[in-house]
Amino acid sequence: MRDRVVRTIVFFDLPNIYAKDKRNYNMFRKFLLKEGFIMMQESVYSKIVLNQQQSELLAERIRKNSPKKGLIQLLTITERQYSKIEYIIGESNTKIINSEDRLVVL
Repeated sequence: MRDRVVRTIVFFDLPNIYAKDKRNYNMFRKFLLKEGFIMMQESVYSKIVLNQQQSELLAERIRKNSPKKGLIQLLTITERQYSKIEYIIGESNTKIINSEDRLVVL
């Protein structure tokens, strides 16, 4: 099977009523940023990953660092599928380089 660059998208809805919940929300959000995710919109983050195997490893790290309450969903799609996003209102954030060109292979 040919390795393909994929995009992992995380959707989350976490409670933030109590101080502990707010702390968990902030810790999870900071974890995503540290892992290299970029914010697409509030509570929706995405990251370009080298292949499906790396995406699965990333999903495992997300599981280990997720809070116990709330809803977290993970979607992995190819870059070709991602490029077909249609903007109904608004536009893409052009300040962020959001393509395979940023991908560094070691």
